[in-house]
Amino acid sequence: MKNTFYAAVLTCLIIAGCGGLKQNNTVQNDKKGWKPLFNGKDINDWFVKIHHHDVGDNFGNTFRVEDSIIKIRYDQYGDFNDQFGHLYYKTPYSYYHLKFEYRFVGKLQKGAPDYTLLNSGVMFHSQDPRTILKEQDWPISIEMQLLAGLGDGRPRPTGNMCSPGTNVVYKGKIAASHCLNSTSKTYDGEQWVRGELIVLGDSLIKHIINGDTVLEYSKPQIGGGTANGYDPKIKIDGKLLSSGFIALQSEGQPVDFKNIWIKDLSKSKK
Repeated sequence: MKNTFYAAVLTCLIIAGCGGLKQNNTVQNDKKGWKPLFNGKDINDWFVKIHHHDVGDNFGNTFRVEDSIIKIRYDQYGDFNDQFGHLYYKTPYSYYHLKFEYRFVGKLQKGAPDYTLLNSGVMFHSQDPRTILKEQDWPISIEMQLLAGLGDGRPRPTGNMCSPGTNVVYKGKIAASHCLNSTSKTYDGEQWVRGELIVLGDSLIKHIINGDTVLEYSKPQIGGGTANGYDPKIKIDGKLLSSGFIALQSEGQPVDFKNIWIKDLSKSKK
């Protein structure tokens, strides 16, 4: 009986200690200036905008919260029908450090384009979702593109840059292509990957994957193509993007996001 009692007490102490450690980690993050963008319970602080639908219409319960995870799912869809969607945090940011974790799960939704297989992203410096028209496919924004390996042994980096309705300066000149590949490793399977963005207004931007800086560029600005159906008054080509909204992308592949934190770096602005 004594051994059973001591084992039970030890188990309780371990559980209490682990719970305290988790709480302490959260407190430490708060003390270091980190703020959670996702509260682990709901998406009440976020806007939904899905192509073919008005802002605020979370068609098919695309964006949902379960087990402290934002899950992007299509089980209430029929054909995907180019219903590209984004979930926008309510507040725009300019100078900041963003960190998050993501993983791909399940199968590509029927009718989704082939290029969206194991493909998602985090949009930033985005236009206000309330200015996005019902039939606008992509927000005018910069994207940190997230990809997973296809299991074929070929490299497929993640943490890339794509530019719907925008341009960036890479290696001293405007990038010629819509997307820039990062130098990241390839991550196959349904594994959690840590992503980070360091955004310094309209100057330097860094993409970080699992602690490694994998891409750097500067001077994000409106321009280029890819985005369609926008209000022409919004797309002022050549205008530098110094701030904007942060969004999680939905384009046909089920994906999970968790542990979304941000640190305001505006005090470092010169």
